[in-house]
Amino acid sequence: MREAFALHRAGRLPEAIALLDKLLSQRPGDAIAWNNRANMLLEIGRLNEALQSYDRAIALNPEYAEAWHNRAVARMLAADRRGAESDLDRALLLRPDYAEAWYKRGVVLSQLGQLNEALVSYDRALAAAPGLLEALTSRGTLLNQLQRYAQAVADFDRTIAIRADDAVAWQGRGSALARLNHEEEAIASFNEALQLRPADPLSLYNRASLYSSLKRYDEAVRDLDTLLSIDRDFPRARGLLMHVHLHVCDWRDLTEARREIGEAVRTGLNVIHPFGYLAISDSEADQLQCAKTLVREFYAAPPAPLWPSAPYNHEKIRVAYLSGDFHEHAIPFLIAGVFEHHDRQRFETFGISYGPDDKSEMRARLKKAFTRFVDVRDAGDADIAAMLGELEIDIAIDLKGYTGGARPGILTHRPAPIQVTYLGYPGTLGADYIDYLIADRTVIPEEHRALYSEQIVYLPDTYQCNDSQRRIAARTVSRAEENLPEKAFVFCCFNGNHKIMPEIFGVWMDLLLSVDDSVLWLLHEHPSAAANLRREAEARGVSAERLIFAKRMPLQDHLARLKLADLVLDTLPYGAHTTASDALWAGVPVLTRMGKTFAGRVAASLLTAIGLPELITHSPAQYEARARELAQNAPLLGGIRAKLAKNRMTMPLFDTALITRNLEAAYIEMWDRHRRGERPASF
Repeated sequence: MREAFALHRAGRLPEAIALLDKLLSQRPGDAIAWNNRANMLLEIGRLNEALQSYDRAIALNPEYAEAWHNRAVARMLAADRRGAESDLDRALLLRPDYAEAWYKRGVVLSQLGQLNEALVSYDRALAAAPGLLEALTSRGTLLNQLQRYAQAVADFDRTIAIRADDAVAWQGRGSALARLNHEEEAIASFNEALQLRPADPLSLYNRASLYSSLKRYDEAVRDLDTLLSIDRDFPRARGLLMHVHLHVCDWRDLTEARREIGEAVRTGLNVIHPFGYLAISDSEADQLQCAKTLVREFYAAPPAPLWPSAPYNHEKIRVAYLSGDFHEHAIPFLIAGVFEHHDRQRFETFGISYGPDDKSEMRARLKKAFTRFVDVRDAGDADIAAMLGELEIDIAIDLKGYTGGARPGILTHRPAPIQVTYLGYPGTLGADYIDYLIADRTVIPEEHRALYSEQIVYLPDTYQCNDSQRRIAARTVSRAEENLPEKAFVFCCFNGNHKIMPEIFGVWMDLLLSVDDSVLWLLHEHPSAAANLRREAEARGVSAERLIFAKRMPLQDHLARLKLADLVLDTLPYGAHTTASDALWAGVPVLTRMGKTFAGRVAASLLTAIGLPELITHSPAQYEARARELAQNAPLLGGIRAKLAKNRMTMPLFDTALITRNLEAAYIEMWDRHRRGERPASF
């Protein structure tokens, strides 16, 4: 045996195995030799032979804990996770303090999706062997999955204090810190990981994603270019790169990128996040496929739902709104009034907040608006879902969808009998555990219903709620303050720069060329975007000076300055949503072209609800002609502005009480159907 080990240490494994074979021909009942032979066979990749040798060792000595553990390792390599779990359980029955077996059991259970049980196993491993760094790093990684980020950082810090060259720990630490909004520390951790492993795809992707969220787009592009040179098909990397380019209006490779990404989406590849795909896709079928791919990869439902299946018997319907945006954000600016107008005699409302507390006036207002407001930002998805179950929520309404900072994993656990997506995300979630999507017949025509995984609830007028209490600053803003020419006709688009596609921009430039003394007023989001748009204007024969950029400012001040615009122009395929209702609330007409998807039809819905269908066009030529007509016909535009002013407080769009009643009628219908034992169905 010693000679075999000496050959093994010298790297002469085939000779070591041959020597053990000779020994076993003389001593076939030596369980230790069979185990050692199996270990060596496993090391050189002869998996089936290794398993057979472990079988012999265990048959000879069923009390041999190490052999049970080692066979479990081989079964893990063979992807036989249940078999590995059974072997590890046997090893631990024989040796309850077997740290390596507890660690491997944690790995297997994690792979099986039994995360809480895996955590217990890692805890037992570390109780038996506090210095087992593999278990410590694996527990940190698992805590990240469980969204217990502060605890994950503590584990990674312990690992790094002992083994500073652990790239996995640095990467995991960066991911946890990014989730805790400690961006600079997170970048520093990713930097350390990449110093140790310069070609690590996960660290490159995560750092690029963080750079993108911080608007450090040049650095994001650098990391993504490096990543794609290593792995062209790394999940969502191509989509993120395209999205970064869109944020700075760099359209040089856009046509080819859109084609490639569209093809990849249709084949089921996880190439782009659904939210990013809205900006470039005019196909609801492709958007559904993109969402289904995300669900398959990351948000598949666990086998056992939390909701016990029988209807709750409450005096009032319990409605929970889930969001990470319960602070100064576009969504509360739309829906805060709905929360306040809910019928307290019929509904109990719960605000489930997993986003930051910005101590703002809006945050304070929202806290008062609900029957109960619960801050769950430090809890994991499963824990939040369990809490919803304990609260016996009847209807859970996700207000985020797949927008930034969303937590789709909460509703995967089916904590409520009725689960709904509303307002935050203009498209399908592609998940069979989401029962309903609240829309209207403009954003989702009846004939488009099959392209959504949810059943569609059609509200009258418009799906978008609005808060009629939104304040507009009292002061009058001068054109000089915003660098706008006094006599110019001001075309305006305050949509995010990533929504501006070269096709629509070309139409805008043609308008500037044909309408004398006109300018285009845009949102300033990044210096590179402004520079690229000015360059694109010059390339189309328009002086860069005719593009004027507005800085971000508080909403009430922004609404006051919006009045300086003459006509708001919409984008496609992802159009104006809150920005359109902002303009209409400020009294500025919005011109749109009806898109092919929910994301491109919202402005048309809003214009319908405020009685201005004449501002909805149906082709590029009609859109351009109508914009030119309105710019060159002051009486016509003046008449539309007067109509908007008259309709603003009389038509449904800004009637908060009305849309609240409409939503409540929808909730009651959902609940009545459920109580009758009917499956969700569009209505």
